Amino acid sequence: MDRERFQELVVRAVTELPEEFLSRLHNLDVVVEDYPTFGQRRKAGLGSGHTLLGLYEGVPQTRRGRHYGLVLPDKITIFQGPIEARCRSDGEIETEIRHVVRHEIAHHFGISDARLRQIERGED
Repeated sequence: MDRERFQELVVRAVTELPEEFLSRLHNLDVVVEDYPTFGQRRKAGLGSGHTLLGLYEGVPQTRRGRHYGLVLPDKITIFQGPIEARCRSDGEIETEIRHVVRHEIAHHFGISDARLRQIERGED
């Protein structure tokens, strides 16, 4: 899939979020890169053989206090290469992008990977 189409799908995944979340996205950039760098993989705590589809870097909203301000935007990076490698069709790519975007935005709101796994398993 060409980069422009992939980016359009990422933008759509963000803009189709429920309004209650979309209206609370503050100081956040979402970008697309081909593959994660070594530093990004290390930051995510991944060793060799593990795939990184997306990465949230920033200060989650749950940790922002009164003095939060004048900081660079948080950043969500969506990695096109690993997502395409995992999928077999454009439809699968679109579904995976939607999942990864929501996962990384959950981190922006302060939800941990462990809690996301519980939610996905239906363990409230």
